Amino acid sequence: MKKINVFLIAIVLFMGGNALAQSKSKTPTKVFKATDYTLFGEKFKVTKILTKDEMMKKYENLKKGDTITVQFQSTIKSVCKKKGCWMKMELAGDDSSFVKFKDYAFFVPLNADDSKAIVNGKAFVDVVSVEELKHYAKDAGKSKEEIAKITKPEVTYSFLADGVYIKK
Repeated sequence: MKKINVFLIAIVLFMGGNALAQSKSKTPTKVFKATDYTLFGEKFKVTKILTKDEMMKKYENLKKGDTITVQFQSTIKSVCKKKGCWMKMELAGDDSSFVKFKDYAFFVPLNADDSKAIVNGKAFVDVVSVEELKHYAKDAGKSKEEIAKITKPEVTYSFLADGVYIKK
């Protein structure tokens, strides 16, 4: 009987030690705290947030006409200086995602450049016309000379956000 009890105790200790070792080996995940952010647009539950590198890989696998629903976090590179009706967010390398807001229903602060943000919505690849590119350049406060240099359409990594959290 003593041998069985010692054997059972040894098994319990062994299994408990394994469970503890497994829980320690996992890398800690960042916890989203809504109080650290200001919400613009529709409230959304933050689930699997992609990094700018992971988002770039998603874009690279899309072709015109494809759409995926995702959340990603990055730094805001620039914002429309007239109304805050669009923003560009950093992707891997020198690329950026051009973010518009669903149904033109909300805007972001004009001074949100360089802020961390989490966007929720649909990502897709788009071809933007010369006329539209010039309009965006004008909104961004570009000079007439810079605007005149826009002569061909551009393939863009686009995003239609229904909600945006911007870090306070």
